[in-house]
Amino acid sequence: MTADDATPHGTEPTLEALAAAGFDVDALSEEQQDVVRALTPDELALLVDIRGRLDAAAPEVQAHADVAGGALF
Repeated sequence: MTADDATPHGTEPTLEALAAAGFDVDALSEEQQDVVRALTPDELALLVDIRGRLDAAAPEVQAHADVAGGALF
């Protein structure tokens, strides 16, 4: 199965899910985006879960800096 087979043309549900979870998917190369597009639902859920746990363990100041673009601190 190719990435094109996994998602309908014009939609990027995996990339959108990762972006919603706080991943900077625009910084990924096209090749890296192809890998992300081919993730299984379980792999995607695992990445989102790990990101959430890492964010929860991050210092409070770092969380604010990420949200406000560093403008507050």
